[in-house]
Amino acid sequence: MFIHGVYLLTYIDCSLQTAFMEETDKVLHIVMFPWLAIGHLKPFFRFSKCLARKGHRISFISTPRNLQRIAEIPHDLIHLINLISFPLPEVEHLPPDAESSMDVPCVKQQLLKIALDLLEPSVRSFLESTEPKPDWIVYDYASHWLPKMAAEIGISRAYFSLFTAAFMAFFGPPAALMNGENARSTAEDYTVVPEWIPFPSNMAFRVYEMTKNMEKDSSGNNYDSGTSDSLRFGISIHESDIVIFRSCEEFEPEWFDVVRKIYTKPVIPIGVVLPMEDEEDASEDNQEWPKIKDWLDSHECNSVVYVALGTEATLTHKETRELALGLEQSNFPFFWVLNRGNHSAILPDGFRERVSDRGFIYAKWAPQIKILGHPAVGGFLTHCGWNSVTEALGFGRVLILFPVMNDQGLNARLLQEKNVGVEIPRNEEDGSFTSDSVAESLRLAMVSEEGKRVKDNAKRMTDLFGNKSTSDSYIDSFVSFLIHYK
Repeated sequence: MFIHGVYLLTYIDCSLQTAFMEETDKVLHIVMFPWLAIGHLKPFFRFSKCLARKGHRISFISTPRNLQRIAEIPHDLIHLINLISFPLPEVEHLPPDAESSMDVPCVKQQLLKIALDLLEPSVRSFLESTEPKPDWIVYDYASHWLPKMAAEIGISRAYFSLFTAAFMAFFGPPAALMNGENARSTAEDYTVVPEWIPFPSNMAFRVYEMTKNMEKDSSGNNYDSGTSDSLRFGISIHESDIVIFRSCEEFEPEWFDVVRKIYTKPVIPIGVVLPMEDEEDASEDNQEWPKIKDWLDSHECNSVVYVALGTEATLTHKETRELALGLEQSNFPFFWVLNRGNHSAILPDGFRERVSDRGFIYAKWAPQIKILGHPAVGGFLTHCGWNSVTEALGFGRVLILFPVMNDQGLNARLLQEKNVGVEIPRNEEDGSFTSDSVAESLRLAMVSEEGKRVKDNAKRMTDLFGNKSTSDSYIDSFVSFLIHYK
């Protein structure tokens, strides 16, 4: 049924194909070790629950505060998911309560990587002593020391990319990442489509996007962790047995072709890993949902713009002002989540009063999946974080693209190429934009005849990003691969 199913069989001897379907009773012990970011912790945990529901044992490693932040283990999975808590070692300049990238400014995230690296002895001790011995460890890009350790202990290694195949293809072969070949040291270096992309594409960053990604703090300190991100990525991929992608083969087939060629090892898409019904029911902010729902219920179907820029993105005073004025000028009802920084204090004078009849400004952690699933929501003005994108496309919401940091610029290019979103025009050098460009982009995506094709394409994504049968098929194929590997 799916391309990925065909691909998997190329890595498995044909003589195993009958056993591939018959063997269902082998229980795996899988260790999960995500990077210290909510946008990584949550999908790793969601993936863990999917695997546990298939009957496999999970050991999920993180720090105390991060384990409290992810949803509680469902009652029926308590016997299969074991949370392993390691206190984060103290690091100079890292606040004592900082355990996640949302706890520190972007420029200080390298300090978290220093702390993560200091967890190596604790992780080794656990892997060597836990029973039964793990069959697999699934890890993130930052823990570059982990695959070598796991190999020494005799545990199979799976690098789990929470980035798209397109994003990872842009950064190239592992050897180049590790050896500094094709080195890109300036923001301008990242604005060119790399030579290993064999087809026409717009897959490149804008200058302002990479300038922000490379910025230092006000004192000029970039808090170097001692290991570059490119080296972490390169080693994590190179020393893995397999590479897993939280993406769909059918959505970006050309980019999966590229990563398979440059990685020269099994590359396995697992679909988007759908959120489970219990996920937001356990949220401490779930008590706010009735009030939010009442407001959404008061608006017509597909009329509301949901605005949320993730847990880490910060806007300047001017950017916040222009975005607010653009929402006002568009005349659409909107639900705007402002949960990072004190943006609500720098909204334009009189803005709240002028939009009080159609604007809901929310300064807490919002139940995003419930909001996106409400029929009143028609469009999503998003920072283009892959987690948010997959959730929105699962409900067929058209995207208004406003990338802010990290991988988001390339995600926006991919979503434009796939014609499921409209990007707000910005100055390519400094990233500036106007309220007019915000309002015009919203109208284009939400109501214009010109944008109808984009809206229709987004609606068609529900079968790929929101279909339980599709998701289960991906997970089943992946589990079968793990069981029969080697």
